[in-house]
Amino acid sequence: MTAPSFSVTFLGTGTSGGVPLVGCICEVCSSEDEKDKRLRSSILVQSSTTTVVIDATPDFRQQMLTYGVKKLDGIVITHPHKDHLGGIDDTRPFQYFQQGPTNIFGSAMSLEGVKREIPYAFEPNPYPGVPHVRLNEIDEAPFMIGDLPFLPIMVWHHRMPVMGFRIGDFTYITDANRIEEEEKQKIRGSRTLVLNALRKQKHISHFTLDEAVALSRELEVPHAYFTHISHQLGTHAETESDLPPGMKLAFDGLHLEF
Repeated sequence: MTAPSFSVTFLGTGTSGGVPLVGCICEVCSSEDEKDKRLRSSILVQSSTTTVVIDATPDFRQQMLTYGVKKLDGIVITHPHKDHLGGIDDTRPFQYFQQGPTNIFGSAMSLEGVKREIPYAFEPNPYPGVPHVRLNEIDEAPFMIGDLPFLPIMVWHHRMPVMGFRIGDFTYITDANRIEEEEKQKIRGSRTLVLNALRKQKHISHFTLDEAVALSRELEVPHAYFTHISHQLGTHAETESDLPPGMKLAFDGLHLEF
């Protein structure tokens, strides 16, 4: 599927606890560099007619206000962890102003997570003012939201299947530590890859920085950005200065055009 011209804005690039981490006084959490202040990981994808958010984090309201989002055509959920769907309740203003439900796209497992997150929205006689959402189950087949084409890519977050997505020449993968060869083929040919890189030390369910660099090289992607970053990775300035050419750390507010 051919993608129209679109942009990607990083709404958040931090791990589940965000950066700074509550109560921490390490070098990263104490940094005055704005690039070391990271909300929970999410992106905004916009064409001339369509606006989509991938993952509604607990910071969703702040993210929508910060980037002036006035219209929302859909939310795509990668997996049902709190830091990726904890902001679903804050979609209510879009439903009021757009006079209709918010379309949420995700695997059967992710949609069950949405129901657990806002069970009051799915009661037989819900309380007035609860979120009005329409659940759209997706699998590994390509799908459209407005004029934006999405190709799902199944990756592994330890034992949990997580969905990454390719839109045209752009691929976004968060919360993964393993990708099978068949799914890697869906990524090949991308010009830009976003990949989680939690920290430098080994982790049970996330790529380390070295693993993310190695995978980007293996897939021969010209431009790689690393996200879902914890305070354990180091400061933005110091860490990025050590990265190979063509690879960078993403940061909140980073804007890319395709």
